[in-house]
Amino acid sequence: MTNSKTQSLPHWGINHKRIALALVFLALLGFIDATYLTIAHYRGGIVPCANISNCEKVLTSQYSTIAGVPVALIGSLYYFSVFLFTFLSITRKNERFLIAASAIITCGFLASLFLIYLQLFVIHAICLYCMLSATITTVLFACATSLMLVKAKNKKLQMV
Repeated sequence: MTNSKTQSLPHWGINHKRIALALVFLALLGFIDATYLTIAHYRGGIVPCANISNCEKVLTSQYSTIAGVPVALIGSLYYFSVFLFTFLSITRKNERFLIAASAIITCGFLASLFLIYLQLFVIHAICLYCMLSATITTVLFACATSLMLVKAKNKKLQMV
């Protein structure tokens, strides 16, 4: 049997709830972006892109798929998972869902760093949709990190 004190989120203030809601909103925005790119991939279309970038070169490179699966589809699943776990942490007031979302976000952040590296130094092209996703993931990472730091601080204060 688990201890209910470690599962619930009794110390969430209004700022914590706002950050969690921001995570939900950002995950939804990222899901829309990644799903748009996934649909474009399967339709074989070219997404419109500003003159300052070369989305087509990035989205058709050998790095745009992993074992035949579009990276954009993996991104859609990533954002959906973040959305789902964060939403569950809010509605069920259970920190296990928030911890899961934070772990997923950390993996997504590291993956985004690698994908940015590929764009800049291997493909030599930038995709604005991909950079939007990387920006969203960076903000998600900052928010999740701040929530986890507050959680750790509260846990430390409870021990005193």
